[in-house]
Amino acid sequence: MTPVAQTINGWTRKVPAWPLYILAVIPPALLFYKGVVGTLGIDPVKEMEHQIGLYGLQVLIATMCVTPLRRFTGINLIKYRRALGLITFFYITCHLSVWLFLDVQIWSQIWADIVKRPYITIGMGAFILMIPLAVTSNNWSIRKLRKNWTKLHKLIYPAVLLGGIHFLLLRKGIQLEPLIYLTIIVVLLVLRLPPIAQRRTARA
Repeated sequence: MTPVAQTINGWTRKVPAWPLYILAVIPPALLFYKGVVGTLGIDPVKEMEHQIGLYGLQVLIATMCVTPLRRFTGINLIKYRRALGLITFFYITCHLSVWLFLDVQIWSQIWADIVKRPYITIGMGAFILMIPLAVTSNNWSIRKLRKNWTKLHKLIYPAVLLGGIHFLLLRKGIQLEPLIYLTIIVVLLVLRLPPIAQRRTARA
């Protein structure tokens, strides 16, 4: 373990995870405020919807970084992983709520959009996969599910991949930003392949 990793790990032992939940409320609240006062552009609902969804994808990627960061650098942020996962679910729920209640509004059109628009279908698939992860992100579920808890939480892998594809399709056409996000996601998934993970563990 490097001196930098030791220093960071020393800090993390002193800093609890609960402040993350408070800080997580600020970005969507600020977006809502900007939408109310009219500083989010000509389509504030769409801007709010897309920005909150991007926050969710960013935090989900940060959650995925915890394990390889510990494995390859020795920096241990495991104590924050549950908070990051729940914050991701909070952001994606806000993203979905803005789409349902402020964007579409016509409930009869919601199912039609889910079926006809691939990026919405994929996005809903990612959200559905995240529901059991959020529901079981507690100590009681860990005790009850035991080894099955670890298996269940591997749903984060298809969820993050679907989230990256959702972002790519949403932007329509080939754009650099969603491609960068999708590339990062693929790299994080590849790092979890058994041969790579086992080789790094053996070296450690």
